[in-house]
Amino acid sequence: MTVAPAQFEPLAQDIARYQYRNNTLYRQYCDLVGRVPDRAGHLGDIAFLPIQFFKQTLVSSNAQTPEIVFESSTTTGGTPSRHGLWDMDLYHRVARQGFAAVMGQNVEQLTWLALLPSYLERPNASLVTMLKDFVRRGQPGSGFFLDDLERLAEAVRACEEAGRPAVLLGVSFALLDFATHHAMPLRHTMVIETGGMKGRREEMTREALHRQLCEAFGLQVIGSEYGMTELLSQAWSPAIGRFQCAPTLRVLTREVHDPLMLSAGTRGAINCVDLANLDSCSFIATDDLGRVLDDGTFYMYGRLDGSEQRGCNLMVADELSG
Repeated sequence: MTVAPAQFEPLAQDIARYQYRNNTLYRQYCDLVGRVPDRAGHLGDIAFLPIQFFKQTLVSSNAQTPEIVFESSTTTGGTPSRHGLWDMDLYHRVARQGFAAVMGQNVEQLTWLALLPSYLERPNASLVTMLKDFVRRGQPGSGFFLDDLERLAEAVRACEEAGRPAVLLGVSFALLDFATHHAMPLRHTMVIETGGMKGRREEMTREALHRQLCEAFGLQVIGSEYGMTELLSQAWSPAIGRFQCAPTLRVLTREVHDPLMLSAGTRGAINCVDLANLDSCSFIATDDLGRVLDDGTFYMYGRLDGSEQRGCNLMVADELSG
């Protein structure tokens, strides 16, 4: 799915009208907040569905049965988000094209070393689905390493000794464990973290995490991936904190206390426009905090605190779900 920058907004408006017609939940939400897509002059006029709805129902603009339903991780007793995928081939193409567009290398050029122990416990995790495709298409030696840090260290050393470009991609706590036991200088291996301590380690800032990993591996920068169960497109950060969207994704920010008002250039709650989400909902009001720069890149600062969530998004969510 190739989208030129000039095509993005017209295509988003077409999708908003399509989803208004075919997605009952999204249509009800648009009507309640007074944001009907036919009257939308730009992206800021489109209604963004609160992400909480993905915990309550399968958000769908497609009457067919999805190929797979992704589920998010949860804390004990929590309700996972569920997101249907109706076209697996599209998902994989969008993921590969997005990585290449931001990171400047094709998936097939790299050896993929995936360290995702908490995610591999959930076969319907979207991140695992994406990485399985990367591993399958990557260079020989690509694979998942679960908790086998010794075998991972051997694979990393093999890439380094052969001068083969590789990506070590993992959740934060697992990368820290690997760095603690197998620190080594890396010249041909890019390290990318996907966030998440998952209760395994004390939470830390992204800056502190990257600093520890850089020291362990002799690197100047650590990359990051921004994605979620409810999205089919990703953003990637070649260096600390500053993310660039895949061509099918655009990030905006909204006022925390007035969810229908966008904020420009200041810290706010993140809204995502994901054109690949054609069969569910392409317009999602997330619970993340960030700041979008003039060039479309963005910083991500963490999650909204529950006490910060005010305004019509939550009131309407209660009304539609009750």
